Amino acid sequence: MRCEHRPGTARRCLTYRPAPKERFMKFEDLQGRTAVVTGGGRGLGYSLAEALAGQGANVALLDVLPDVDATAVALGERFGVQAVGIHTDVTDPEQISVAFDRIGAAVGTPQILLTAAGITLLEAAVDIDPAQWRRVQSINVDGTFFVAQEFARRVLAEGLAGSAILVSSMSAKIVNVPQQQTAYNTSKAAVDHLTKSLAVEWAAAGIRVNAISPGYFLSDMTKQFTESNPELAAEWTSRIPIGRMGDPSDLHGLVAYLASDASSYLTAQSIVIDGGYTAL
Repeated sequence: MRCEHRPGTARRCLTYRPAPKERFMKFEDLQGRTAVVTGGGRGLGYSLAEALAGQGANVALLDVLPDVDATAVALGERFGVQAVGIHTDVTDPEQISVAFDRIGAAVGTPQILLTAAGITLLEAAVDIDPAQWRRVQSINVDGTFFVAQEFARRVLAEGLAGSAILVSSMSAKIVNVPQQQTAYNTSKAAVDHLTKSLAVEWAAAGIRVNAISPGYFLSDMTKQFTESNPELAAEWTSRIPIGRMGDPSDLHGLVAYLASDASSYLTAQSIVIDGGYTAL
């Protein structure tokens, strides 16, 4: 039991519920399909690649990390699927095109895309310099668009259906507190509208585009931050009705569903998964 009391509000007690163990929901149509995951070399992106590989999908990891190829090899061996890792800067369309050429040759034309490459910036708006602002928008917005664009080109050329899952954030819809992150919030709001725009434009061609909008999740990088800033972590958690921050595995079922034909009538949506945070 965890209780809290803020001035001017009633005392509230919550029963703490630990993160559930991995679920084994299966979508048979994903077996043998190829998925591209940007930012897949570590953290949340890697966890989401695990979700797709666990469904039997072949996986291509795109990341700026130099060891992304070794990471992909290990992932493929673990799940018994084909996997390739390609060092790629998602802000560079030429690198993206080369990466998709390699993906097609190694594991086939991708029908699933998951754009997890992104960065955040905790900085007061008045102190953000132009280079910081442009870097956040370049990776989070430009990088998402360029990869989605190349994905659609390949899917359309082959006459296939596809599912693009863009990683947005609950920060696209609210202003998180107490941290100041205007650049990040703005970039994710752009991703939300990009999702709708691409979904409408590509619907007739059989390409669905949706976004997942996580709340506070304990990715590797977030864990490092919360361990260094326990008071801020406690503040975040106190605002989550379920009583805990998300575990990356909490996203696995949603990602598999959106990638699968089971969600064939679902497009142009940004689905918030935040333990109830934005309901308050």
